[in-house]
Amino acid sequence: MVEDKETLKKIEELENKYLEKYYYFLKFAESDILAGLETKDYIRNDWIGKWGNDAGTSDFAVGAERIVYALLNGKGIGQPNSCPVGADLMFEVDDAIIHIDMKTVCTDNIGDATRNIFVGENQNSYKGTIVKNAGRDTEDYVPNLPYIYTVNRKNYKEPVQKICLSYFIVILYDKENLDTLYMLITCMPNGLLEPIYGSDILSAGKNPGKARYNFLSQNFKLLDNKSRTRIVYLNERVRTEYSKPLKNIIELYDNPINK
Repeated sequence: MVEDKETLKKIEELENKYLEKYYYFLKFAESDILAGLETKDYIRNDWIGKWGNDAGTSDFAVGAERIVYALLNGKGIGQPNSCPVGADLMFEVDDAIIHIDMKTVCTDNIGDATRNIFVGENQNSYKGTIVKNAGRDTEDYVPNLPYIYTVNRKNYKEPVQKICLSYFIVILYDKENLDTLYMLITCMPNGLLEPIYGSDILSAGKNPGKARYNFLSQNFKLLDNKSRTRIVYLNERVRTEYSKPLKNIIELYDNPINK
C-alpha cells in the first residue's frame, strides 16, 4: 500500500498527538506511579526470596504493569478492545486504535534500555527488513497488526477506518533494590511509514523472526524531527552511577523538548 507524503504526515501528526497526550498524563501522574512502584517495599518480608524467574513467580514487570495500567485505565483513555491480537493495552479512540505495552529492564541487562527494545508481533504494524551481520544479511520482519483497522458497528452506516498506533512504556530498574531509574514512553512508526524510515527502525532480536525497535534514534521525520521518545522520569542516581551507558537518555531528558 503506497500513500502520498501528505497522508503519511497526517499519520505522524496522530502519532505525535497521542505521544504528547500520554507523556503529559504520565508526567502528571509521576508521583502516583512512583509511589505505587514503592508499595512492594511495605510488604517486602512477605515476598523476598520468592521473587524472580528462578522461583517461577511473578517478576518486577508484573507489579509495575499493575500500577501503570491501573492509572491509565482510570484515565478513561478510550474504549478497551477485546481483540486477542494486540498489546497489553488496546483501545479505540475517535481517530485511531491504540496499543500500549510496557517493557521493564533491569540493570543486569542495561544494554537493552540504552538504544532499542524487544517488540512483539502483536504490538506493532511495521513490516520491514532487519539488517544483520553488519549489513551482510537481511531478514524480513512481519508483525501481526494491520496498518489500518476497519471498524464495523451496528449503528454505523458504513465501516470506518482507523489508523493503528503503537506505544511502549519503558522502565529501567535497579536489580539490587528494585529502584526505578528511568521511565519513558516511545512511539513506534505505523507500517505505512516504512517508505520513510526503511530498515533504520528495526534491529535483530535474539531469535529468527523477532525484532527490536531502535527507539532512541528515531524522530518524527515529517514533523521537523521531533523525538519519538519522551523521558517521564529520571532518577538522579543515573547521572552518577550510569552516566556512561545512559548518556543519550540523560541528554534527551535534559533537552528542552522534554520539559
